[in-house]
Amino acid sequence: MAELITVARPYAEAVYSLATEQGKLDQWSDALSWLAAMVNNPDLAQVVTNPKHTAQEVEALMLDVLGSRGNDEVKRFIAALIENARLTLLPEIAAQFELLKAQSENIVDALVESAFALSDEQKAELTNTLSKKYGKAVRLDVRENADLIGGVRVSVGDDVIDASVRGKLQAMAASLKN
Repeated sequence: MAELITVARPYAEAVYSLATEQGKLDQWSDALSWLAAMVNNPDLAQVVTNPKHTAQEVEALMLDVLGSRGNDEVKRFIAALIENARLTLLPEIAAQFELLKAQSENIVDALVESAFALSDEQKAELTNTLSKKYGKAVRLDVRENADLIGGVRVSVGDDVIDASVRGKLQAMAASLKN
């Protein structure tokens, strides 16, 4: 995984720099999201990675699916990825681009796993608490995970706050082993 990030990062940084210069962060975000989805789609991935198809055919297919999102810069970007055999990096490039975009917008993404559905009030309270802790606006991605038994586990970048019953039981079991 670290290798994918290492190879994808320069592409993401180059696209981010171009998008920033042009004032088109949202358009590039949209295009990269679509491109990543194409590569993740098993049917399209078979065509894109099949050596029987020429670079022109692959590029034409991708631009056709992109529709109006496929401007000249996106076309050149796709051509560069095809030329360097890097199309399969698109999901990671898109993820790295989104991280750069979020940093520039002073936003941090938080993955919240909860044993039960959170109310809007709980989400707002959690957002407020995390915003104070990180000094940034927080964008929550809330998912239910019954394996937690109770409580929540919050991941913000490399930080993990485990306030779940399962986490507490595991910590207790580990301390008893010592």
